[in-house]
Amino acid sequence: MKNYLILFLSIALFSSCLSNEDDKIVAETETDIIAYIENNNLEATKTASGLYYAVTKEGTGQSPVPTSNVIVSIKGSFLDGTVFSESSASGNPVRLRDQIFGLIEGLQLFKEGGEGTLLVPTELAFNDGKVLILEIKLIDVIDNEADILEYIATNNIDAEKTASGLYYVINKEGNGERPSRNSSVTVAYKGYLLDGTVFDQSDAAGITFNLNSVIPGWTEGIQLFKEGGESTLIIPNELGYGITGRPPSIPGGAVLIFDINLIKVN
Repeated sequence: MKNYLILFLSIALFSSCLSNEDDKIVAETETDIIAYIENNNLEATKTASGLYYAVTKEGTGQSPVPTSNVIVSIKGSFLDGTVFSESSASGNPVRLRDQIFGLIEGLQLFKEGGEGTLLVPTELAFNDGKVLILEIKLIDVIDNEADILEYIATNNIDAEKTASGLYYVINKEGNGERPSRNSSVTVAYKGYLLDGTVFDQSDAAGITFNLNSVIPGWTEGIQLFKEGGESTLIIPNELGYGITGRPPSIPGGAVLIFDINLIKVN
């Protein structure tokens, strides 16, 4: 039997190579999908691509687009009921563009909070003759920009935005040297999430590191002020720890906020 996995460490739905035995499998067709729908009393709709879907809970939030990052819970099985993968009820972060065609199309049919089933024909999956049944719960469409703007407005923050999407506030300019991306610096910092949860904090003496060896939001942001300066950086996930996060303290897709004191440019 072919080994199917939903591998959320790399955020990609994939399968292993076919064995000689797999090559002898009779391909499952639309007829099999229709039989499954009838046997399970599903009210399914067919899209132009051949994907079938059944929405059991509409949801009230936004729908994703092909470039979205989402938090989704998925149970995957075959037509015979064999489960090949199941994520936790709290879901996993997924970069939608990395998924199979059926999942990319199908998740766009749901809204945040929505639930349902995708019946994915083989040509929208791995083209190996197997139909995939994906039970979906779309927990969240990750929208860092909207979340950051809401945080800024709620907290009356006067922040600037750079071309990369980094937001920053210079609380104290400083009067020493300004670092470059290759500088060694000593900083004291406090890192927290949008809900105020602190995930990391240095002592007052700070830590020393090369500015080109940290997350992009730090590399860029610490160059915006001078030695002796203090700043708050509001960092979208693509400039932080990305869609995978840094479990357990930093969730996938999280916005990071850092209060930084640039003690010294070494």
